[in-house]
Amino acid sequence: MRKLGLFLFALLLLALQARAEESGWSIGVYGGKYYDSEPAGFTQGRANFLNHHLFAVTASKTVWRSESLPMSVEIDGMLGQQFGLDSLTEVAVAPVLRWSSFPWNHVLQTDLRLAPLGLSYTSKVSSLELGTEGKGSRMLNLLLIELAFSRPQQRSDEWFVRLHHRCAVYDMLNNYGANGEDFLAFGYRRRF
Repeated sequence: MRKLGLFLFALLLLALQARAEESGWSIGVYGGKYYDSEPAGFTQGRANFLNHHLFAVTASKTVWRSESLPMSVEIDGMLGQQFGLDSLTEVAVAPVLRWSSFPWNHVLQTDLRLAPLGLSYTSKVSSLELGTEGKGSRMLNLLLIELAFSRPQQRSDEWFVRLHHRCAVYDMLNNYGANGEDFLAFGYRRRF
């Protein structure tokens, strides 16, 4: 049933692609592997990757673009399936700030996308998110940090690396004591 839902969602995104000429829409896919430390642990070399994976489809819509700065705001939604050490479906949405100005963009277009606050809901509490008392939450914050790359002459095709992070925002959403989940993911997006 989950695979059918994922397939139907992908078909819907493809239909949107056909109707969304230069509309600020994008669709994409990404896959990643779970690591067992907080987000900064990866950059500090303290991440241990486990046999747990995420595959997701994503859609974004630009809702605001600055007239004076290389910045825009997008709404990003995703539908994903986690598998490996546990099996569950995740649905998430977040406002994303996109910064598009780097000195090397004439060689490699680079965009930084940040979403510190979003909503992530899972079909069940992940066994990887249980606190010391065995409790967890299906609804958590989604944080994403992403670097997107494209050719300057063809910015519509983006390849990206994304940190996909679920958390309780320093125990503001719950105090079960679990970190949440972190995935280092790679993907492709088509912008319209």
